[in-house]
Amino acid sequence: MSTVTPFLWFDDDAEAAITFYTTLIPDSEIVSIGTYPEGVPGMGGKVMHAHFRLAGRDYHAMDAGPQFPFTEAISLYVSCADQADIDRYWDALVADGGQEQPCGWLKDRWGLSWQIIPDRLIDLIRDPDPERSHRAVQAMLAMTKIDIAAIEAAAAGA
Repeated sequence: MSTVTPFLWFDDDAEAAITFYTTLIPDSEIVSIGTYPEGVPGMGGKVMHAHFRLAGRDYHAMDAGPQFPFTEAISLYVSCADQADIDRYWDALVADGGQEQPCGWLKDRWGLSWQIIPDRLIDLIRDPDPERSHRAVQAMLAMTKIDIAAIEAAAAGA
């Protein structure tokens, strides 16, 4: 049976990135890493192919140079149960050169975009009361890291 698996192109630090990701995210592991032979100019010893799992989902990666950097056109979405989850992922992913972005988005130190989104935000955005939903969206639009308590207060009209 065919499968579809995300494949991430790193400049030259794939092994460090996937080691970090698999340490940060529960139910994650590095399955295999293969390196370029030493005879490949500029690539010897770098990751030619890596297979890893994040939260039980398969990914592949490689080091291939700076020709195609990551953009926000693709991001990894982390569904968070509570503010502690948001804070843990956010702080780890923006550390060491990551960049905060609006509305719960960030870029990690490798330039990969992530969305750190609480399940509660989605509930409030989908609220059947259009006024509550609108207030939740407006609060989110003013944030970088999502603050669940502030969005709940905004949705309630506080």
